[in-house]
Amino acid sequence: MTRNLIKQISVFAENKPGRISRISHILSEADVNIRAFTIAEANEFGIIRMVLDNPEKAGKILRHKGFTVTETEVIGVEMRDTPGGLGEIVNVLGKNNINIEYAYAFTTKTGKALLILRVDQNEPAIQSLQANGVKIVDMAEVEDL
Repeated sequence: MTRNLIKQISVFAENKPGRISRISHILSEADVNIRAFTIAEANEFGIIRMVLDNPEKAGKILRHKGFTVTETEVIGVEMRDTPGGLGEIVNVLGKNNINIEYAYAFTTKTGKALLILRVDQNEPAIQSLQANGVKIVDMAEVEDL
């Protein structure tokens, strides 16, 4: 894993009441903090993507509890929390022919706006964003949020 990439876990769960509650309870009992998450449904199943302070521990525990879990490398970027902040990021990627597969954002208790990106070309994306003054957030920073 490149130093600048963040490890995200995806959990595949039945799309029925109580599933998210069970997952959050398992993570809470394991003292794993969810930094950001998004849910995408696919009929009878949902994909819960999460950035966590300890993704290795979370993946191991969730697998042990019977969930299907995958790990993916994503890019975390700091963006302005003002109108146009997102546009600055996506414009850089578009101009460099980098496709965004999915994204989700959150704000931190310190007031930073962070964007999680899954793109088709991690290294060129990081290079082009940094060349345009965009701060890349690494896993150590996520752990400390």
